[in-house]
Amino acid sequence: MASTRDIRRRIKSVKNIQQITKAMKMVAAARLRRAQERANSSRPYTDKIREILAGVASGAKESGHPLLAVREVKRTAYLIIGADKGLAGAYTSNLLREVLPNVSGRDDVHLLTAGRKVRDYFRRRGYTIDQQYTGFSEKPTYDIAVSMARDVASAYERGEYDEVYLVYTRFFSPINHKPTTVKLLPVDTDTAHGEEQPREYIFEPSAEEVLGLLLPKYLETVVFGALLQSAASELGARMTAMGSATDNAQELISKLVLNYNKIRQANITREISEIVGGAEALK
Repeated sequence: MASTRDIRRRIKSVKNIQQITKAMKMVAAARLRRAQERANSSRPYTDKIREILAGVASGAKESGHPLLAVREVKRTAYLIIGADKGLAGAYTSNLLREVLPNVSGRDDVHLLTAGRKVRDYFRRRGYTIDQQYTGFSEKPTYDIAVSMARDVASAYERGEYDEVYLVYTRFFSPINHKPTTVKLLPVDTDTAHGEEQPREYIFEPSAEEVLGLLLPKYLETVVFGALLQSAASELGARMTAMGSATDNAQELISKLVLNYNKIRQANITREISEIVGGAEALK
């Protein structure tokens, strides 16, 4: 049986951990508000640029833009957006479960990772990572999205990949976020506008030139939106996980205090019994 000293040490240790998890929860909650606002505000822009892209593509069907080129699929790339840090519950493991069925046992798959956790997971298992991006999962910027989109587009134009998929975590609420896979390249202009019919536009100087400028912007917008969605999901998952850890620590402290009081009472009872027994022996 543990002594009262051991239990006191464990109670102190759990309280220290509880203070850390509580502070992490507060930090994540403060950052989540800003990240949630950015994620929600980016959606209308992304939807609009998809609508415009569908309209422009319908007016430039014979443009022959390399990002629209459909080839026989021999090499597939996955751009995976994950977290740089842990302590976010099942956030990373859920994302990996979304990816693994598509990449396990395949030699024609190339990986591009954003986030240390995803990079380290695949690196330890011997996967080849063509590109890696780290250090911004909680606070992504548009410049980072531009760099990622350009790298992917350049590799696709050079023929290194025949199709590219984007894997990220879609944010719905702090406790509801779902890993999602979308096809990034080649750009499917037939489904870019959803169920609505594309609007007709008058192009100046030409639909082909407008499309050439719009397609890279479209990729940058989609990647940036995915980064914002993933950042909000990561912070929401971390806030929830740290809240649960804080509650569990409080529950553990209560059990330890109860056990401490039981042992202390047993020691007091034993000492009283020894005193009474000694007094009776002296009579």
